[in-house]
Amino acid sequence: MQADPAVRTRVDNELDLLADLVPVQGREIIELGCGAAQLARALLARFPASRVTGLEVDERQHAKNLASPLPGLQFVAGGAQAIPFPDASFDVALMLKSLHHVPVALLAQALAEAARVLRPRGWLYVSEPVYGGPFNDLIRLFNDEGVVRAAAQAAVDAALQTGVWEPAAERFFEMPVRFRDFAEFEQRLMRPTFADHRIDDAKLAEVAAAFAPHLQADGAHFARPMHVRVLRKRA
Repeated sequence: MQADPAVRTRVDNELDLLADLVPVQGREIIELGCGAAQLARALLARFPASRVTGLEVDERQHAKNLASPLPGLQFVAGGAQAIPFPDASFDVALMLKSLHHVPVALLAQALAEAARVLRPRGWLYVSEPVYGGPFNDLIRLFNDEGVVRAAAQAAVDAALQTGVWEPAAERFFEMPVRFRDFAEFEQRLMRPTFADHRIDDAKLAEVAAAFAPHLQADGAHFARPMHVRVLRKRA
């Protein structure tokens, strides 16, 4: 049965959803585009028998990750379109808000690479932001991802037609996002280490004005709509 995008539950911690949909205990896991590896660290705290490899293309973030080691967690520099591991190395591959960051021309290659490094019957967990809602309306003022997010979903659809994958699960949910103030929003989303959104004074003022109505005494709260698709590699 196809998931209904209009029906969204609140998920405070995506690890809960991941663990419900994919068997992660004691598994060899690779996260493609791990960022600061927050979920990977939380996963190992809950499932210490698992092992996680974090692949990250952003050199600055990769250096930060290497400076914060954790047992069971290793970091490797690289992109999802060229995973530097042999065939059938992992049980689970994770892409958390990272598939749409892969260059559009390389999306099919990245999903093929995920299939290559997974063992037969391995799991691919793809979590992507939905292009809609007040939070997205704010972000698209300086970083409109409509085209790349649609391309990411189309790439998953195309991958399912190759015969390599079978669909295992699909969920829509909302994740709460909070910012203490506009300064935190600016630092986290407008000036990330992996992209230059070319923020000038006029754009900063425009986004600040759009952000202001959301700011309350305890900060600005948003519900970010998300879409998870779980694929399983055929034997």
